[in-house]
Amino acid sequence: MPLSPSPSPWPELPYEGWKDTAGTLHMWLQIVGKVRLARTPWVNHQWHATLYPTPRGLTTGPIPHPVHPAFELAFDFVDHRLRVMQSDGAEAELELRPRSVADFHDDLMSTLVELGVGTRIHPSPNEVPEPIPFAENHAPGHYDTEAVGRFHQAVIRSAQVFWDFRCDFIGKCSPVHLFWGAMDLAVTRFSGRRAPEHPGGIPHLPDWVTREAYSHEVSSAGFWAGGDHHPEAIYYSYAYPSPQGFQKAPVEPGAARWDDDLQEFVLPYEAVRTASDPEGTLRRFLETTYQAAAELGRWDREALEWAPGERPPVGGYPNGEAD
Repeated sequence: MPLSPSPSPWPELPYEGWKDTAGTLHMWLQIVGKVRLARTPWVNHQWHATLYPTPRGLTTGPIPHPVHPAFELAFDFVDHRLRVMQSDGAEAELELRPRSVADFHDDLMSTLVELGVGTRIHPSPNEVPEPIPFAENHAPGHYDTEAVGRFHQAVIRSAQVFWDFRCDFIGKCSPVHLFWGAMDLAVTRFSGRRAPEHPGGIPHLPDWVTREAYSHEVSSAGFWAGGDHHPEAIYYSYAYPSPQGFQKAPVEPGAARWDDDLQEFVLPYEAVRTASDPEGTLRRFLETTYQAAAELGRWDREALEWAPGERPPVGGYPNGEAD
């Protein structure tokens, strides 16, 4: 069923209320993301593997195929379907409902074969403790449609603020995209300088992948809906490498704090959701944590950011002309 109207456009998202559904959905996102990863040419920092938020859910965007038409996998969290669409008009869909990871995996793999775009993926999840191969995970799956709808609304609300924040930066910057490894929405700015080699150590992720992702200095921010080791939806912001004094930098709003375990600044989603100006509250967090990283890291901000008043307005140009 479609999501019931929420009294707030920023819905409640207590982790304990949807953790079983979140666990199942996380594995489904990994399976779909790995299909894109297996078929798409490598893009720096693994940008070719991510999913993108849409008004109805999440999508891979177009996936190339050497023989058959390009195709796309799109989660619809309004009608609760996974749609497989090809550029020649062929399509199929899977119902999103309570089912095991293995059942979802087998159904999707069979559907891709039937459409002529069968894809072999790495069989196990990444970035999770004690991963179970997808095809062997027969534990009962969970899918609460209302909870998934609320998760999607939190993602798309956050993405809108991230998109606007991204536009202030004219240096190298990632898209606003969702990494299915940890199921977090992220946007990353780059100083333009090489970074020291990352130590790696992310569970069930090859160190060479981590090192390529962090080959250059970054200030990265994102939204994460929580997990068993940190059962709270949060916004986060970190720098790699972390400049001296970063963790003690003054950041806003007041609810933001440095988390020693995560080694990053965090801001509870609930503090944003319940603020009188959620967008402005989140924007202050993004701006002040980036400013701390850029100033302490001695980034060339004059070369990387729009000068005051220089950024073109929506639908217009710097000189005031309308399109």
